[in-house]
Amino acid sequence: MIQFPVASEKAAALLRRMQKLGIFESDLKETFIRSGGKGGQNVNKVATGVRLSHSLSGIDIKCSVYRTQGMNRYKARVILCEKIEEREREAASIENPEHRKIRLAKIDRARKARKKAIERNAGKPKDNNWNKPGEW
Repeated sequence: MIQFPVASEKAAALLRRMQKLGIFESDLKETFIRSGGKGGQNVNKVATGVRLSHSLSGIDIKCSVYRTQGMNRYKARVILCEKIEEREREAASIENPEHRKIRLAKIDRARKARKKAIERNAGKPKDNNWNKPGEW
């Protein structure tokens, strides 16, 4: 088990989330890079940034949000979980063709009913007295 510089509950929650998504440490390739940006000399001379590659999904993540390597390792795994969950949501949101056919038929029926109601009421005079202020 990898130790992250976060609360043990957060680390355990991340590991459970990774197991639920089928992400194993053996599938991850982790390299460390210099992150740059704020942080002074520390970020310029120490490789605190993390590049995480998930071989099964082909997702690459570069994380240099924090000044410490451990926090960036944790955050990169969180981002990986979020991206895989997003892919799963997108795959699940593909509409069933039969449902699409029924939905479009309902929309078409409603459009035809509105058009028919407008044509039916076209010859009738409008009663505009209901909106005059002061007359009850």
